[in-house]
This record gives sequence, C-alpha cells and structure tokens, in this order.
Amino acid sequence: MMLRMGSPAPSIKVEDWLRGEPLADFQPGKVYIVEFWATWCDLSAAEMLELMQLQEKYKDSGLEVVGIAADEDAPTAVEARTKLDAWLAEKCPDLNHRIAFDYTGEMKKLWREPSFCVGIPTSFVVDRDGCIAFIGHPSQLGEVLPKVFNGSWPTSNKAKAADQQRIATSEPLARGQALKKPIDDRFWAAVKLEDWKTALWAIEEGIALMPDDLNFRLAHAHLLLHKIQDMWTGLPVMRQLVRDAIDKNSEDWMVSALDQLFHPANNHSRLPPAERFAMGKELSEHILALNPPQGDSPKFRSYPAVARYYHANGKNDRAIELVELALQSLDGPEPVPDELKEQHLPDLLQALANYRSGKVCYGALCPAPQNKPPGGAKARPGEKNT
Repeated sequence: MMLRMGSPAPSIKVEDWLRGEPLADFQPGKVYIVEFWATWCDLSAAEMLELMQLQEKYKDSGLEVVGIAADEDAPTAVEARTKLDAWLAEKCPDLNHRIAFDYTGEMKKLWREPSFCVGIPTSFVVDRDGCIAFIGHPSQLGEVLPKVFNGSWPTSNKAKAADQQRIATSEPLARGQALKKPIDDRFWAAVKLEDWKTALWAIEEGIALMPDDLNFRLAHAHLLLHKIQDMWTGLPVMRQLVRDAIDKNSEDWMVSALDQLFHPANNHSRLPPAERFAMGKELSEHILALNPPQGDSPKFRSYPAVARYYHANGKNDRAIELVELALQSLDGPEPVPDELKEQHLPDLLQALANYRSGKVCYGALCPAPQNKPPGGAKARPGEKNT
C-alpha cells in the first residue's frame, strides 16, 4: 500500500536503540520526526545538528525526533553498529533525541519502499493523530513543522501539491531501483570474487534494461578497460561514454568519464595515448565551459579530475591552478558544510603537494608529495571517483 500524506504511520521495528529510550508506539498528541540517515552521507553531521535544534525548539510543544540508521555500509550488523556508535560519539556527543539501528531492512520495507523514497536523508513527520503529515528532505522541516503543530499544513494546497509532485517524481525512480537491485547484487557478488566476466554479464544486462544509468555505464567501461583489459571492446564503449556525457552536458557524467581515463587508481598503460588524451582534452574543455573558473559554482568536485588530465599531459602549472581554484571554492560564496569540506580537503591538499613536489600546509594538515592516489583511493567498478 502506498504511503503518503494522510496515511497512518507504520510501526517502528528496529533491532536496537543506540540513544534514548525505545519507542513502542506513537503517542496521541505528540508530533514525531522519523529521520532516515547514514554516517556516510556527506551532510549527516550538519543535518543532525539541525534536528537537535528542532528537538530543543519544539520539545515543549510535544516534538519527538527519532533517527533511523538503516543504511550503514558494513559487511555485518556488528561492524555497522560499531561504526555508527563511534560516529555518534565523535560527531554528536550531546545528542538530545533517539537513534535506532536497523540492519535487517525491515524499516525500509515499512517506510521507504511504500513511500517511494529512494535516497537519504528522508524525513517523515507524524502528526498528533499518528498520520503522515510530510515526507521529504529535512531542509524543509523548518517551514513544515510550525504548520503541522497549528494544523494548517495537511489542509493546505501547497502540502497536497508537494506530496503529489513527490510521488510523481519518486515513483519511477523507486521502480527503477527495484529493477536494478538483483543486477547490482549479482554484480557486487562477482566483484567480491574478482569474477570479472560474470560481473560484465550482469552489467550488460543492466545496460540493456537501463541504457542511461551512469553507474552501469561506468562499470561497463571500467571492467573492460581496467579489469578484463579488452581494449578492442572497451575503447568503443569508452568513446560512447564520452560522447554521451558531452551530449548530456552533465558535469557528473563528464567527470566520471574523465576518471576512467586519468584517475591514478586505474592502470591506463594499455590505452592508446593519443586517443586517451584526445578524449581527456574534450571532456576537460567541456567541464570548464560548463563550470568556468570565474563562476561561483563549486569547483571541488570536478576540478581535481580536470587537473589530473592536465598533470598527465605535462601541463603541471595548469593542474596546480585548477586545484587551487577547487580549494578556494571550499571557502567560496556558497557555504560548504564542514563535514563536506573535511571530506574533500585532504585529497585536494595531497594533489597540490604532488603537483608542486613539496609539502603543502592548510591549518594542521601538511601533506608531503607521494606517488599513490590522494587519500589512498582505490577505484572499484561502477563507482564514481568524484
């Protein structure tokens, strides 16, 4: 049954409660935020702080925030819980709301799958009558919560239109994700065994089903070029990936294609140098045209990939200039959350140290030049090195 605004809230079925008292049932008269999040999400710490502020602001009005950690990336439940506990202790020592842990997938089945929520973070607001009042991104809670408390949100045209738009947008994505899951499962099982041919069969099935899925396309090129090393088949696949990335005018696609050609975690020795650099030049020029140096758009995601192309092409001064621009964009006019900054800063500094052939310091960070990929990155099939 579809879960949408006005639906009765599902129950909370989790393995354990890591912070706060267990929640057996939604109490009449209280308003709840049920927040799905994960430690690997770039903005988790910032969003957790905002939820803590909302809990403090509305506690006397009957708000209860419930964090659901159901997406931790770890081989076992024990490892996932250990990582989660450590993250909470470091990032949120003064946490003022409940955190539940679920590794079984039960909460996804009860909440996210019926509501077509494919990503995290996702917030569900449960009203005083135990019904869903809102499903969406936590950034919208500041506007929604006061109207839930005064009862005006569920009857407003804006709320109804937002819920209809959410379903229209999310339902196709959720159905696509459901189609992809068995393919992804076979692919990653084969990767774990380094059975590259079986992995390739799974990905080719995925591309036949979803030819515009970027992760399938990246995995296809990566397997052929860097694992199976079949240049005869892989080069046409790579050419088409580059062509499609440029035709889509997508920075994400172009950066991902560029990483297949120049990321230091990959072995490029079998690629024809002239064609490799020709593709790299075309991709880099399009990225810089889409996100020009003089513009205000963030540079820290795409410019390191372009810098790798220029460095490999012997234009080291240009590579240094691009990494410096990427570093500047971390402190640019558009605020970058601290956690996201902390994630990108070490790799950017390491790249700059490598290109300058000397130690680079930024605050307490002072990386020295090294030959291995910044941050010890190791490329895996189907993952975007951005």
